[in-house]
Amino acid sequence: MSRRRILSLWFPRLAAERVLRLSRTGMAGLSGPLAVVADRNGAQVIVSLSQAAEAAGVAVGQPLRDATAMCPRLATVPADPAAEAAFLTRLRRWVGKFSPWVAEEPPAGLVVDLTGCAHLFGGEAALLAQVEADCEALGLSLRAAIADTPGAAWALSRHAGQGVAVHRSGDAIQQEAHATRSRAAKRRGWERGGTLPVTGADGAGAGPRGVIAPQGKMRQALGPLPVAALRLEPEVVEGLVRLGLRRVEDLAVLPRAALARRFGAGVLRRLDQALGLEPEPVTPAGAPLHFAARISLPEPIGLLADVEAAVERLLPVVCARLRRQGHGARRVRLQAFRCDGAVQVAEVGLARASDREDRIRPLLAMKLPDLEAGFGFDMIRLEAVAVERLAPVQHRSPSVSGGAPVPQDGGLDDLIGKLGVRLGTEAVTRFHPGESHVPEKAAQVLAAAWSQPFVGEWPRQGARRPMVLFRPEPLGAPEDDPTPPARFRWRRREMVTRFAVGPERIAPEWWLDDPDWRTGPRDYWRVETEGGERLWLFFAHGADVTGGWFCHGAE
Repeated sequence: MSRRRILSLWFPRLAAERVLRLSRTGMAGLSGPLAVVADRNGAQVIVSLSQAAEAAGVAVGQPLRDATAMCPRLATVPADPAAEAAFLTRLRRWVGKFSPWVAEEPPAGLVVDLTGCAHLFGGEAALLAQVEADCEALGLSLRAAIADTPGAAWALSRHAGQGVAVHRSGDAIQQEAHATRSRAAKRRGWERGGTLPVTGADGAGAGPRGVIAPQGKMRQALGPLPVAALRLEPEVVEGLVRLGLRRVEDLAVLPRAALARRFGAGVLRRLDQALGLEPEPVTPAGAPLHFAARISLPEPIGLLADVEAAVERLLPVVCARLRRQGHGARRVRLQAFRCDGAVQVAEVGLARASDREDRIRPLLAMKLPDLEAGFGFDMIRLEAVAVERLAPVQHRSPSVSGGAPVPQDGGLDDLIGKLGVRLGTEAVTRFHPGESHVPEKAAQVLAAAWSQPFVGEWPRQGARRPMVLFRPEPLGAPEDDPTPPARFRWRRREMVTRFAVGPERIAPEWWLDDPDWRTGPRDYWRVETEGGERLWLFFAHGADVTGGWFCHGAE
């Protein structure tokens, strides 16, 4: 039985080299030193560098103003975490050719379980050489290591050959008084806990590019590495260094109980994981769900009936895959590939996720006439681009539900879907009651495709409300008289009051600062004019803003 072997890949310049790869395909002006900048605690800080920028003396974690002072030619781009994560995902798919068991270690690492796979490439050394050659062809810097555990491979890939940094805090054991040091034999810097000599032009590439640890000798391989190689928290590493515990071998010889009491059980757990005393699985990312089907045609087609026939063959295949996975389609895209290379696209959205052909077919049929066939289509592809997990719904009759309304079997959803195809999904809305006594907040406007119908009785208001509400419009009337005016001017029209009913006092929501309610409490009146208009007027008593008479609605 083969022993477990883990490959750790670290891309120290992933963010910068992703931008450099894009510069070769269209972006200009990025041939010199390059830095990727992100905001950290209100300041712009370097988070990734190209090799040329590191050779110029710029370092990761350095403020941007200091970096530009050191290297005036430094070009900067803002960090894009989403694009960098997507690039790492593409690298994970590429590494899948060496082993099917690949997991991501954000922001710039991959871990691969090579158990039983290395011999297919001529051994571990040959596999590692191929990985390095592929990364060089991709323009990526790489630090790689193979070990028995994920923790050991992680440590070797990032810290092998880097030495141990000296932290001059004044608390370390090695920083004793000068009189004590004068009696000791002279030792070289790295023998006193200093940094090992670094060979190479850049810090990220210093040390071996690929490290292969012998099987069963993790303690010997990890012993010279700094304690930061155990993936500990920065404050824990700082505390260990203050006590003079700089290397992994310094921790391995200490009593475990005392170490756990001082620094917590996490230190022992990371040490055991690196040495193989505690299992640490590699969990690969699952393959994304993919619901698509295509048909290649021996001869180009251009008639609407032929395209509909192709859809009739593809749609059952896609719906069957949705049903097997317990999902439903929310958006369906049809791509028609023409002979001249152009692609015609028809995309429809559903009000409810569905895996039924009779729910999707009518929506696609409304879009098919808009396709331009040109010289004909030679391939048709149908894909559910947005899916949701379907939950089973228990249907009850009105007699069982106590007379409550029972939703129809998708009739309203089909209507919303068809209206969405013509008008746009967001243009079809519905109302839900709002939890507020303010008139304009008494109802919420929601997208019909992304909300459920309101079930139950609509909450009753304390008084009658107009059919149409609009933003308050000022009236030409006395501003100091709270009684309804006998005559007023509204929308450049002179009106005479016939009768008025009210008032209804409505106060603003004191816990909110609503700009429309800074005129203070309102007294609402239902007013009918001699011309027949029925208006909803209110008198604002004034607060932060001067009050007066306004018109808020009409019947």
